[in-house]
Amino acid sequence: MYSKTTNDIKIDVQPTYLESESAPSGSHYVWAYHVRIENLGDDTVQLLNRHWRITDSMGRTIEVKGPGVIGEQPVLHPGEKFEYTSGTPLHTPSGIMVGQYEMMSKSGESFQVDIPLFSLDSPEQMAKPN
Repeated sequence: MYSKTTNDIKIDVQPTYLESESAPSGSHYVWAYHVRIENLGDDTVQLLNRHWRITDSMGRTIEVKGPGVIGEQPVLHPGEKFEYTSGTPLHTPSGIMVGQYEMMSKSGESFQVDIPLFSLDSPEQMAKPN
């Protein structure tokens, strides 16, 4: 599990390689990632936008920006958590993801929360020819 806390918002991420949805012979590798967002602060906040940078093992980067996560812009009161699972494909057997959420406090102040950098690793990436 990968974790990072920024501005009293804790982000935990757990990636999982999806062998059943991957086709290594066609250079198609798929991961799910489960995210837990926890409000450790004293103020109510809302997740407004996401910004992901997904980089494969060849250094090719895709940026994903947009409102909310999985079609939602959750509101988190102090002590509350929001969890979701999403996924990403790559053309290589490994890569990394990192990003930020744009949040807004109850008072209307916008701020960024860092999503920890995490590794996307498949069993194929570990294999070495004899």
